[in-house]
Amino acid sequence: MEENEIKKEKIQKKIDPVKMYFNSDTQAAIVAFQNCSDKKERDNLYVKEILPAFEKLVENLINIHKFAGLYDSYEDLKNDCVNFLFETIGKFDAVRGTNAFSYFNVVAKNWLIIKSKQKSQKTKRNISLDDPSVLSAREKNIVEEHNMLPSQDSLFDDLRSVESITSILYTIRKIAKTENELMCINSIITIFENIDDIDLLNKNAILLYMRELSGLSPKQLTMTMQTIKNYYRKVKIEHQKDG
Repeated sequence: MEENEIKKEKIQKKIDPVKMYFNSDTQAAIVAFQNCSDKKERDNLYVKEILPAFEKLVENLINIHKFAGLYDSYEDLKNDCVNFLFETIGKFDAVRGTNAFSYFNVVAKNWLIIKSKQKSQKTKRNISLDDPSVLSAREKNIVEEHNMLPSQDSLFDDLRSVESITSILYTIRKIAKTENELMCINSIITIFENIDDIDLLNKNAILLYMRELSGLSPKQLTMTMQTIKNYYRKVKIEHQKDG
C-alpha cells in the first residue's frame, strides 16, 4: 500500500501544471467556440474558458525556453502570442483526433521561435541613435513615430487625455480613405467610448472585440491599424500645434 502511494506521488509530480489547466474541458470549449454563432456566447467561451489556458500555456513556454528577452515587455510578448493563438482557433480540427494542448503548444512554440529569429536578425542590423546624422529618412520616421505614439496602457490609464484622444479619433474618422479604415476606426471609437460597459473586457480581449466590431480579418485589421497609427501621429502633431 505504501509503495503504491509513493508511485502515485511520483506520477503527480511529473504532471505538467499547464496540462492540468489546459485540459479536456478547454478542448471542449474550443470546439464549442468553433461551432457557436452567438457573439456573446463566443466571447464568454473565449474569455472564461479558453483565454486563461492560452495564457498559462504561453507563460510556460516563455519561462522554460527563455523567450522573455524577445520584447521590451514580457506582457507584450505574452499578449501577442496569445492573440496569435486566438487567430488559429479555427484551424484546429478535433475530428482528426489531435489533442488541443499538443496542437496549440506547437503553434505557440513555433511562433516564439520565429520571433526569436527575427529578433536576432534585427539585432544584427541594429543602429545607434547616438549619431542621428547617420540615420536614413525611413529610420528617422520610425524613431519619430515611436516617440509620438503612446503605449496602449497610457491611452486608457491617463484619464486627463480622454477628451483629447476622443477628438483625435473623430478627426481620423473624417480623413479615413477606405471602408476598412472606417470600420477599424469606428471599432476603436466604440470600444473607447464604452470602456466601462463592455462585458468581459480586458487587455487581451481588445483585439477580439475589434475583430468582432469591424468585421475585418486578422490580416486586414493588422494592415489597417498601421495606417490608423500613421493618421494618429499626424493628427496629434496638428493638435499640439493648435494647442
